[in-house]
Amino acid sequence: MAQGTPHRSLRTRLLTAALALVLAALVVAGLAIGVILHRFVRGQFDGRLDAQIVALRAGLEAGILPENLDAPPYDRPGPGWAWMVRRGSETLRSGSLRGGDIRLTDPGPEDDPGRPHPAWGTGPRGQPLYARVLTLPGPEPATIVVAAPEGDLYGPLREALTSLALALGILGLCLLAGLAFQVRLGLAPLRRLRTDLVAVRAGTRERVPAEQPVEIAPVVAELNALLDQNARNLERARGHVANLAHALKTPLATLSMALEAPARDPDGDLRRQVEDMDRRVRHHLRRARAAALEGAARTRTPLAPRLTDLRDALTRLYAEKGVAIELAVPDGLVVSCEGQDLDEMLGNLVDNACRWCRGRVRVSAATEDGAVRVRVEDDGPGLDAEAAAAVMARGRRLDEGVPGHGFGLPITLELAELYGGGLTLGRADLGGLQAELVLPA
Repeated sequence: MAQGTPHRSLRTRLLTAALALVLAALVVAGLAIGVILHRFVRGQFDGRLDAQIVALRAGLEAGILPENLDAPPYDRPGPGWAWMVRRGSETLRSGSLRGGDIRLTDPGPEDDPGRPHPAWGTGPRGQPLYARVLTLPGPEPATIVVAAPEGDLYGPLREALTSLALALGILGLCLLAGLAFQVRLGLAPLRRLRTDLVAVRAGTRERVPAEQPVEIAPVVAELNALLDQNARNLERARGHVANLAHALKTPLATLSMALEAPARDPDGDLRRQVEDMDRRVRHHLRRARAAALEGAARTRTPLAPRLTDLRDALTRLYAEKGVAIELAVPDGLVVSCEGQDLDEMLGNLVDNACRWCRGRVRVSAATEDGAVRVRVEDDGPGLDAEAAAAVMARGRRLDEGVPGHGFGLPITLELAELYGGGLTLGRADLGGLQAELVLPA
């Protein structure tokens, strides 16, 4: 399939849509998991601080001295865990504060007065703290503040989110790789369809295989129907061209030969008119036939089987003369030519060689410069350059004693030129005439 511009490429559109969906899914999943992780980590953190608040509240209610509640890590000095209790004018502190205070910069909302609520503040050295605050009502209200470094709350959360992002990134790459493989696998039938169409156009296949996925089968059926219709139209066009050729070309050639007598056309005007008509007819027939041959129905015709059948037929035809026809043609050699036209060209050349030879005809073929060169040689008298040019003219015969009308070589040349090839005459190694037919491989 042609690459095309990106917005016209199915592969690009599918991959772009898949990339957008995967990214959206990963972002949503990352946000959802991040919120869950944050709530989980903060819940664990709040539970630990609230446990200390419960212990301090119980100690206050039981009259236990604060220093007895300085369990680790509240007994370590420095920017760490700390608690503070204000009751009236009295302030009780953990040993980690070393006489300093916890200053609340953001007391936070107190949704339930009987439960601890979050707050943010700073320690004695200005370090940021996350705190839980509980206000105890009564005749002598008390406020309990338990704090911990913000880093201890958000550090594990950042590590968890980093690991989550890495895992989601790896998952996204795996998903994209899987989607790319899926897109490639899904578009494989289209690539095979393109290969089949190239084979049809090249002539190695007549139809597109009908065994296709359900989604492509209707398209393939329509393509095969179109190929069949084109083949029928081509056959009808070729039939019309052949009928017109037989209806016009042969009478014109016969009339031209009849006007060669000076008594029938003293000034040559009629012969010139006939030749002009013949040129016009052959020009338009050539255009019509070439247009038909340029379609997708041009076939690939094996050369060796055609020559084998032709040899068998001509050997029987010239059995009395004892003609031996040698073939040196590779089995896999094919030409891009209609079988009917190939038979006509080869038949003219080999029949001409059998007619003029003394008893030996050799046919060889080889591929050269992208074309197939077929050489037909005989051991007959051969032709010089002037005579070779003369026999290529329509109706010209060098020996009236040999049967024929003089149209074989010119017709062969005309057919070869329709396919972009040609025909040349020369001296053969056998001593006679060599006719070299060039056709597209």
